[in-house]
Amino acid sequence: MADLIISSLLETLYMVFFSTIFSLVIGFPLGVLLVITEKGNIWEKPTLNRILNGVINVLRSFPFLILMILLFPLSKVIVGKTIGTTATIIPLAIAAAPFVARVIESSLKEVDRGVIELGLSMGATIPKIIFKILIPEAMPSLIMGITLTIINLIGYSAMAGAIGGGGLGDLAIRYGLYRFEKDIMIVSVIVIILLVQGIQYLGTMLANRVNKK
Repeated sequence: MADLIISSLLETLYMVFFSTIFSLVIGFPLGVLLVITEKGNIWEKPTLNRILNGVINVLRSFPFLILMILLFPLSKVIVGKTIGTTATIIPLAIAAAPFVARVIESSLKEVDRGVIELGLSMGATIPKIIFKILIPEAMPSLIMGITLTIINLIGYSAMAGAIGGGGLGDLAIRYGLYRFEKDIMIVSVIVIILLVQGIQYLGTMLANRVNKK
């Protein structure tokens, strides 16, 4: 049983790691755009802001399992298959990207407007305001948001096991549900809980450390 748990845990870590990276690549710029394009902000583009909000709201409305099934053809094009850990990374990343965008948006909106106005008065360009003011000032909140994203992706990866996604969720379903080996299901759930607790602890510790600096 130990070998099954370890291999499934490694599959889950593999899926979550790469889907987190790709979701940040997609969602982080979207979150920044949501903030800077809103009315009264540093790059006011109301039409673009409404379009971005609409697209993100639509994507967030899809239940993950349905979205995963809809994205099977995309996984087939990119990785050549529709099941397994690698194929699951594509729908995981796309499902998490709108969530990431909202998390980034919320974190950046916490930055004191006065700090941004100070940067503008000193002649700072939009990229400098983003990378020198907004992101550094919001860093503790951003870290907590990314931590929450990783935890959500662990949950998504477990659900993906229901349709051949691999990982701990797949292990729990195959052995616990179909083969009635309840001990494997229980251990899988315990490992998922410990993984989530570990990620939350590390994220909180890092955010607190950045906040003190």
